[in-house]
Amino acid sequence: MNSSQEPSAASPRVSAPVRETPFDELAASYDRDFSQNPVGRLMRQAVWRRLDARFQPGQRILELNCGTGEDAVYLARLGLRVTATDKSRKMAEFTHRKVSRHGLADKVQVRQLSLEEMERLEAVAFDGALSNMGGLNCVGDLGVVARGLASLLRPGAMALLCIMGPVAPWEWAWFWHRGERQRMFRRLEKGGTEWRGLRIRYPSIGRARRAFAEFFRLRRVSGIGFLMPPPYAKKWMQGPGRLQRLFRWERRLEALPPFPWLSDHYLLELQRR
Repeated sequence: MNSSQEPSAASPRVSAPVRETPFDELAASYDRDFSQNPVGRLMRQAVWRRLDARFQPGQRILELNCGTGEDAVYLARLGLRVTATDKSRKMAEFTHRKVSRHGLADKVQVRQLSLEEMERLEAVAFDGALSNMGGLNCVGDLGVVARGLASLLRPGAMALLCIMGPVAPWEWAWFWHRGERQRMFRRLEKGGTEWRGLRIRYPSIGRARRAFAEFFRLRRVSGIGFLMPPPYAKKWMQGPGRLQRLFRWERRLEALPPFPWLSDHYLLELQRR
């Protein structure tokens, strides 16, 4: 299918009955709390550096859990064509409005679609895929995502998956400082933790790698948030240039063991077999 056959981003296409998710409640404040948060901006920039290295202008990219469209806008500005999907109706609507506001409606198609519903997409061979900032932590079976994603990517295509890991020393320090010590090791709980009616799981790098191994080769893994604090602890890093210095050092060390295993998020760069 060529780009002239694609629906425009005039409105997000709804692929299933409208249903509310916890992320619908967060959509209006997400950019303020995370995208515009100084730590959140740097975390996203860490992923963007790798998108620049892996994707090329003109390619078709499938984005999973697109949120409010920050990554879709970034990719479209680089000259890529993006199919941006999210289970949350309101997140999809925010993405649509942001894309339109930036004049990128011809580059971005927005769909309300869950991670488990990728088979609803048209049979198109995408050149790459992105799942950023922990969307895959909401999935019970990463193998289902692996099979669905593999069916939509051409051989050799890259998939960049940013996932929250189970071992996060910064988070331990935060909860210790706040006296919430019963929450320090929540990411290590068997079966995950409850959040707003969802079960959030924190797969290890090894577990995530095994879930995708049948269809994808691991090309690189890096850490995001082992020197920088999490966004909610930004006040610990107040001071001129402090965060930027940590960001620069973190980027130099991001792929060296054991840092990916000790990070708030890790970034898997997988290649379709």
